Amino acid sequence: MGVEMVGVLVILSVFLLMFLRVPIVISMAIPGILGLLYLKGEIPLYAAIDSVIWQHSYHYTLSTIPLFVLMGQLLYKAGFSDELFTAFRNWFGRLKGGLGIATIGASAMFASSSGSSLATTGTIGVVASKEMLKAGYAKSLTGGSIVAGGTLGILIPPSTMFIIYGMVTEQSIGKLLIAGIIPGILLTLFFMATIYISIMFNPKLISDVQEPKVSWKVKFSSLKANGWILALFTLVMGGIYVGAFTATEAAGIGALGAFLIALIRRKLTFANFTEAVFNTVKTTGFIFAIVMGAFLLNFVLTITQVPNLLADFLFAKSLSPTIIFLLIVIMYLILGAIMDTLAMIVVTIPIILPILQLLEFDLIWFGVIIVLLVEMALISPPIGMNCFVLKGVVEELELSDIFKGSFLFMVPILTLITLLYIFPEIALFLPNLVK
Repeated sequence: MGVEMVGVLVILSVFLLMFLRVPIVISMAIPGILGLLYLKGEIPLYAAIDSVIWQHSYHYTLSTIPLFVLMGQLLYKAGFSDELFTAFRNWFGRLKGGLGIATIGASAMFASSSGSSLATTGTIGVVASKEMLKAGYAKSLTGGSIVAGGTLGILIPPSTMFIIYGMVTEQSIGKLLIAGIIPGILLTLFFMATIYISIMFNPKLISDVQEPKVSWKVKFSSLKANGWILALFTLVMGGIYVGAFTATEAAGIGALGAFLIALIRRKLTFANFTEAVFNTVKTTGFIFAIVMGAFLLNFVLTITQVPNLLADFLFAKSLSPTIIFLLIVIMYLILGAIMDTLAMIVVTIPIILPILQLLEFDLIWFGVIIVLLVEMALISPPIGMNCFVLKGVVEELELSDIFKGSFLFMVPILTLITLLYIFPEIALFLPNLVK
């Protein structure tokens, strides 16, 4: 059997095991190990484990992930979710669909501290769903607004998805995080506009009851919670932007800042702190295992040269960069509906990386595209994780209602992807200014 065929079989085996719901790490590790054993014997396998798994586990950049996860956990324990929603409700509640708009705004603000879509969905979902349903909002709009807002958790920095993508593609973590700022703001505004426009076309999505008028004093007073998070976000991302510290150092400063904020607000008990650390370790362990499995799989693919052969095949067909880009987008839309999002990234990026390099696509720019495609996967049936998370914390919402509402918010995501392809500077303007 040729080397190339071994690589193809390894890839097919990985996807097959994932579709059979075998744990992601095992799905990547077993085909990779078997492929190495077939090609070279046991000694190179030990060498691969030493050079890929052992050495990468000591990579300094890896510490960025647990520190940002801890930052989000500590801010969650500081009890910001209710206050964030109340603040945006006070400012936007009287608009048509104001509670939906407030949900998006609160989600965007929480996303700037959590780095996780699932955490954003679950946290804001509990508060927002209660108020939206009580106000007479349609269940589809309620569910769709919450899960869409939750997707901002991996686009607005800090984002664990950007960190993992950066490690797999060997791109600057700092520049990737900075690249998510403008697209994150734009998508937040697109989501808000989607809610407003959909209600203009279908007024039955909300009730006729208007929110009570709120004084300017109350409006400004409610911004205190936003001020804490904005200050920390500015410190962390601003420090990266001006070159004061690296992404890893920024993560450490963010975790320390979140700890101090929780102390100042008197919300950090020993039990809360212990739970935050435990959740950080659990989440980090899961992510690290997947990343290590991805590095092993990447090692096998490098040996078999399958990604390069795929790139040569596509270029031999004389397809335009736009057509190839569309094919990549379609591939991720299909995979996103049937695969875990993190697995989707770590398995496919090594395969398409040579194609991206031959097309001379900017890998920082493409990182933003990937995250947007992952956002769509998080709200796509049948396994959109944000939808299942929301159903888990809000029993009043049915999965059918949530998925029905989520389709509406795929439109602004696809719109932003189109704009990014036409105007890459949307994502690259800030990273290009990083010192």
